[in-house]
Amino acid sequence: MGLYVGVVDFNPNAIGRKYADEFFEISTIDIDGVTTAAKKFLPQGVITLATDMPMRTVAAVAKTIGLKGISPEIAYRATDKVAMIKCFEDNDVPHPWYYEVRDENYWHSLINEVTYPCIVKPADSSGSRGVCLLNNKQEASQVYSYAKSHSSSGVVIVEEYMKGPEVSVEIIVYENEIHIISITDKMTTGAPHFVELGHKQPSALSEKVKKDIAQVAIKAVKAIGINNSAAHVEIIVTDNGPKLVELGARLGGDCITSHLVPLSTGIDMVKASIDLAMGHKPDLNKTIEKVSMIKYIPSTKGILKNIKGIDQAREIPGIKEVTITKQIGEEVGNIKNSGDRLGYIIVQASSYQEAEEIFSNALTKIIVEVENDENII
Repeated sequence: MGLYVGVVDFNPNAIGRKYADEFFEISTIDIDGVTTAAKKFLPQGVITLATDMPMRTVAAVAKTIGLKGISPEIAYRATDKVAMIKCFEDNDVPHPWYYEVRDENYWHSLINEVTYPCIVKPADSSGSRGVCLLNNKQEASQVYSYAKSHSSSGVVIVEEYMKGPEVSVEIIVYENEIHIISITDKMTTGAPHFVELGHKQPSALSEKVKKDIAQVAIKAVKAIGINNSAAHVEIIVTDNGPKLVELGARLGGDCITSHLVPLSTGIDMVKASIDLAMGHKPDLNKTIEKVSMIKYIPSTKGILKNIKGIDQAREIPGIKEVTITKQIGEEVGNIKNSGDRLGYIIVQASSYQEAEEIFSNALTKIIVEVENDENII
């Protein structure tokens, strides 16, 4: 795009540093630090891609410098799960029942009132960190401690365990006009931690259900007040219709908006988000209709010793990317959050069946050597 780019990260070895024209060794959640750096850099736009808490920093910088973007108030509602679900409640957006837990005394009284199973999660985390299914009172102490350990505020939410297909809705909001770009089918590990293991576009659900999903997503975006930003809305289609899980005022992670959307629609959502941040009208014209899919590479539990066959998998027609996110010597196979996953394969195809066949073919080429207590698998 011919832009001069400043990159912010607390890690001096951040992978994005090599793409920066200027690099600032500051945490993305250090609002004062990033704002000070921005005053010197004087950007024409500010953006984070698919991380929640830095949205508060983005909003603060935009307000300080006078850039396009969401306000700090909107950023707070989109990153604090208690404020978010209260917004849904106030604006009649379908959502699960919930309780806000701020101290252990309330927790002990609550466990005698809730319906089991239920979901327990931190109020201000992401990437499935701290999320757990609570099956009964006997598990209460352990599950509460796990969720609270991932909450920077110490606040925990208990909410209804909703059953049904899970989707995300990829959205661009330009000057208050909401554009549904794609609906994405989601695959997870299920209970107890519900870590995402794959995504597929376009959704295979019926047109009626997708219309209902879109309406709920639009209502949720309006409730939070998102007016000039990407949005990633997570929904479960229950027997009583689509209900909100949560949303982010940013692009979807797991390569959904960076890879799957362009591969299934031809729309470059990353460029669209940069255009939004700079006050330009984004190009949202669909140019292709394909199936795109990301799936994570399975592994047995143990220590990663070696991976073979990556290059052979990449040569298969329809394979767009094969990436390993773990290093040799790291523990694999014990998936409690998104950071525990071994790696992923991205596919583009003409049908759902073809996409699954291409993925399966690629998986046969990849050999993951894991050492457990007894041997190498």
